[in-house]
Amino acid sequence: METRDSNGTIIEDGDTVMVIKDLKVKGMSKTLKRGSQIKNVRLTGNPEQIECRIGKATIVLKTAFMKKV
Repeated sequence: METRDSNGTIIEDGDTVMVIKDLKVKGMSKTLKRGSQIKNVRLTGNPEQIECRIGKATIVLKTAFMKKV
């Protein structure tokens, strides 16, 4: 199954995505701001989620809040 962003564009391993909504991340005091770019995303077994690194932490984000750059 294909992993797609909020616009329906296919996301692949290593792509760069942009956050389209401010997101509070559980377990972190940091908020991901709208417009932040995240590089080198990894696909998970779930087509609605991607895995990425923010600082030293690895987190899983929903693709509904991402747009491929």
